[in-house]
Amino acid sequence: MSTFLQEITEGKIDFAGQSLVDLVARVVLAASAVFAFGVGFALQDLRITFGIVGASTLGLALLLLPPWPMFNRHPVKWLPVKSKLQ
Repeated sequence: MSTFLQEITEGKIDFAGQSLVDLVARVVLAASAVFAFGVGFALQDLRITFGIVGASTLGLALLLLPPWPMFNRHPVKWLPVKSKLQ
């Protein structure tokens, strides 16, 4: 397996990347819900409201679920392993 495919399947994201994904997801979902409510209320159509919310959720999933390199800019530096013989 190539290195690129191996990195994608491992899904390494650091803690700062997780925080960024959480912030982006919350802001975009809240904004899309408010926008969808406004459009749905103006047009008096629930299908449009749920369609906008569903499309924004799907779009966010496609953008935020893959482990992009920008989500692993601050990798955790773990302590070295101590041998149990000491």
